[in-house]
Amino acid sequence: MTLPPLGPRLVIATHNAGKLREFRELLSPFGLELTSAGELGLPEPDETGTTYAENARIKAEAAAEASGLPARRR
Repeated sequence: MTLPPLGPRLVIATHNAGKLREFRELLSPFGLELTSAGELGLPEPDETGTTYAENARIKAEAAAEASGLPARRR
């Protein structure tokens, strides 16, 4: 039985459907409603950082600002 989301809605800063599916599976016990930057049709920001972490931050901040939702960088 699948329960409806109880918690907040979060945007996962990815356009990769596989990553979104993994996050949904991992976080399903917490009742979070997850969507992705890709599902929302958000543009992918330029990854101008010099590390993976910097680029993840850029993507998360862009997704949060564009969607008005809290974001998780990935």
